[in-house]
Amino acid sequence: MRYHRARIAVRRAGVDYFRGDGSDWIALVGLLLCVPLIGWLTVVAPVWCDPAMLAVPITIGGLVLRPASLLGLYAGSAAALIVESVVLGPYTDGPARVTPGSILVVAGCGFVGLLVAQFRSRVGVPWRRGGTMLFDLRERIRVQSKLPGLPRGWHREMSLRPAGGQFFSGDFVVASRTKKGRVLEVVLTDVSGKGMDAASRALLLSGAFGGLLGSLPPADFLSAANGYLLRQDWDEGFATSIHLVLDLETGEYEVYSAGHPPAVQLHAGTGRWEQMTAEGPLLGVYGGAEFEPAKGCLHPGDILMLFTDGLVETAEREISEGIDRLTGEADRYVPGGFVGASWHLIEAVAKDVNDDRALVLICRDQVGE
Repeated sequence: MRYHRARIAVRRAGVDYFRGDGSDWIALVGLLLCVPLIGWLTVVAPVWCDPAMLAVPITIGGLVLRPASLLGLYAGSAAALIVESVVLGPYTDGPARVTPGSILVVAGCGFVGLLVAQFRSRVGVPWRRGGTMLFDLRERIRVQSKLPGLPRGWHREMSLRPAGGQFFSGDFVVASRTKKGRVLEVVLTDVSGKGMDAASRALLLSGAFGGLLGSLPPADFLSAANGYLLRQDWDEGFATSIHLVLDLETGEYEVYSAGHPPAVQLHAGTGRWEQMTAEGPLLGVYGGAEFEPAKGCLHPGDILMLFTDGLVETAEREISEGIDRLTGEADRYVPGGFVGASWHLIEAVAKDVNDDRALVLICRDQVGE
């Protein structure tokens, strides 16, 4: 019975530890047992087990132990070095002994491990859960950015490419079908900064904007978003945003913009691209901002594209030139359809740009397709 209780207690402690909720005593005990084992191997076979091998448990301890426990491991390792030095003799008497270089290696690993442990302790995220948390965060962002399904006769897709090949971006999309599914609302936002620098603010804003979308009349959404951003009082707190409100029955739409690049529409009847420019200031600059919509209609065969400036603007290229390049590449997909085109358009137009890039495509199928 006692053995069974002890086994359950150890297993529970291990589960709690790897979940980040329990003590680190199991890891500490395991690493402390490794120290005398390494010391014994160093004495028995000093050629094969160098005294600097103590850097291994110290390095692992820096990743898994709390700072207070780590100091206990350091004390045990220092004691092992002293014992090895006494048993093996002075390093001047021959090879495979405790040398000043070995001590420096172990001490250097210990110093780095302590810095890492203190950083983890300050952040409050155990290393064993940090990667899982970031992965979960990335998946939540990806799921939240998905566009809702559309009725027959409509096609939608979205692609987002963070700067530098990272998984987190300052661009994000929130979308919802409102008015009993008749209206599609899509908000594409570009937070100031790029990549990881803007990702934390983009995450906070995407949650807030997702809550506002559908809870307010479309004409009031950007005003409410602007007020929310102002209340955050960030040093670098502005953002650009474009809000599409599309009636899926009639094809009529409104586009509201907060300092964002214009939407572009392909008119299937003429083959001409038109920029739908709406008036509105950046989000988070001043209160009481007003946003005037641009209105249009998607007829069968028409395409509407929303994008961020990272896709069409660089230091060497103005937005107007970038939009011309984007629409020129998009013309190649008109005969065969735009299924899977968003990713390819980003690759073709801004493959090597070190900035966040996002593109949303809304297509209305030709009659009879």
